[in-house]
Amino acid sequence: MADPVAYGIHPVRVLLTRSPQRVRRVLLASGREAGRLGELRELAQRAGVQVVTGDDATLGKLAEGGRHQGVVAEIVPQAGDPETQLEEAIESARGAPLLLVLDGVQDPHNLGACLRSADAAGVAAVIAPRDRAAGLTPVARKVAAGAAESVPFVAVVNLARTLRELKDRGLWLVGTTDDADKTIFEADLTGPTAIVMGSEGEGMRRLTRECCDQLVSIPMAGAVESLNVSVATGVVLYEAVRQRRANRS
Repeated sequence: MADPVAYGIHPVRVLLTRSPQRVRRVLLASGREAGRLGELRELAQRAGVQVVTGDDATLGKLAEGGRHQGVVAEIVPQAGDPETQLEEAIESARGAPLLLVLDGVQDPHNLGACLRSADAAGVAAVIAPRDRAAGLTPVARKVAAGAAESVPFVAVVNLARTLRELKDRGLWLVGTTDDADKTIFEADLTGPTAIVMGSEGEGMRRLTRECCDQLVSIPMAGAVESLNVSVATGVVLYEAVRQRRANRS
């Protein structure tokens, strides 16, 4: 299996700045090494990361046809099992941990946008099933704009079992669904909490829903019945942020 990659100027800059040890090498487009690409070359060289040049076709293939902006970084795969990654993320959280669970989000653009919101909201980790869900593809990393390198993404084999383990650790599981009796504004999101979002169209699966301690909805005042999953994720996460800041003050 090929190493994962990140492409685009901003995601690669974040990698080289925050986690240069995770970059195997950086590929720059031949003849396009001035300006911001030149800055990336300097960042990589200062971090001891190998820099090579390649033609647009080579970079385009690595980026799976995405807009690479002349730079692709090959990433060293993360070691360790998901349980250990998740435990470390929870223990390193400052204050009551806030987790995001994505139950089968399929679109890598949506995954990337969810990761970006998670990073901004201070989420300790994002959890998703390993199968039948979008993974950290180059597209997801590009849309995440660096968040894929700053927020732990934990892909688990059995999501329901992981949710039960989170409950055993004292986390309150709040699932989102259109038919919930209470809204997000009526839920207490100030303690150790895992926000559970369903997939596009289908929502949460039955087993996932049954694992939740509470179900909530986002109030909808217009003609549309629901929000895009990445937009809904941002709304719910920032309600948690609002409550936690109000609680501290």
